[in-house]
Amino acid sequence: MTAMERVVILGRGGSGKSTLAARLGTITGLPVIELDKHFWRPGLEATPPDQWAAIQGELVRAETWIMDGDLGPYDVLDVRLQAADTVILLDFSFWRCAWRAIRRSRERADFWLWVWAYRRRSRPLLLTAVATHAGDAKLHMIRNPYALRRFIAQVTDDQASARP
Repeated sequence: MTAMERVVILGRGGSGKSTLAARLGTITGLPVIELDKHFWRPGLEATPPDQWAAIQGELVRAETWIMDGDLGPYDVLDVRLQAADTVILLDFSFWRCAWRAIRRSRERADFWLWVWAYRRRSRPLLLTAVATHAGDAKLHMIRNPYALRRFIAQVTDDQASARP
């Protein structure tokens, strides 16, 4: 696996993006940027697309990072995808993600519509955006917890072998 320095983590709500980002941050030492904290305004008001692109433009200027977040229909992906060397797409089942989301907190109706239609609507758009804006980035499509454990083990092994 090539070295990861600028990582974008995408996936359906409840897929474990933040948990994976924190874990990878611990393993690699890369700073984690939780995009939800930069995007949502008080009252869960979305940041307008032009302002969101500008905010991301500032965030991607750092030399290394892990950006965790998929803002569904509100997102402007091209800014962070163009800067990424690694894209991780957590493609877990609706039921797994719904269960995690229910355990986490109450969510708005638009969240549930996004989670329900993710594979049919959002995933094809994400894959097109990755192909268009992150052509040189390594894409890791992770579809189940077993594949995620293998991926984390590989990153851990790579980090251990890179240390002097």
